[in-house]
Amino acid sequence: MYVPRSDSIDDPDEVLAVVTAAGAGDLVTVAADGTPVATRLPILWDGGERLVAHMARANQQWREIEPGSPALLIVGGPQAYVSPSWYPAKAEHGRVVPTWNYVSIHLTGRVTVHDDAGWVRGVVTALTDHHEAVRAEPWAVSDAPDDYVDGMLRAIVGIEFLVDSVEAKSKVSGARSEADRTGVVDGLRSMADAMEAALRGG
Repeated sequence: MYVPRSDSIDDPDEVLAVVTAAGAGDLVTVAADGTPVATRLPILWDGGERLVAHMARANQQWREIEPGSPALLIVGGPQAYVSPSWYPAKAEHGRVVPTWNYVSIHLTGRVTVHDDAGWVRGVVTALTDHHEAVRAEPWAVSDAPDDYVDGMLRAIVGIEFLVDSVEAKSKVSGARSEADRTGVVDGLRSMADAMEAALRGG
């Protein structure tokens, strides 16, 4: 990933916060014929060397992953179109163009598939506990009948991703003047209701 120095996220805690907030990432591997393949997966990462996830058994991607295969995991953070009309500089000299602001994390590493019910149950339980922890009455895997959970677990495989390197980018108008950055913030705030409505489906 191209990361200008001004856009680099160097704080590991900030990187982890972006990944945790996203909760999912696109696992990219290469099939035997050289074709890149990607799947969006729920992920759990504590910022260390190991990240875990799970994938549908019906998904052909996992069948072509050899133990320790190189892989890329892409995690997207907040993103938005930025209109040049939000910059005070537009009124001053007009030399402005649109851009796209975004936060993106690329984790490069080695991936291994686990087709073991106990291992997969551990991942599903950890993911569930993580996401349910914020709820007043959290749901637990143990709340469902064991035979039902066993059947659901047979429909997925576990994914273990060992992180070798992390590239983190925050392109958020950092090269603009303070006045232009304030204009972007105000512009994005004015769009918030429309974006939220779109996410709600109307």
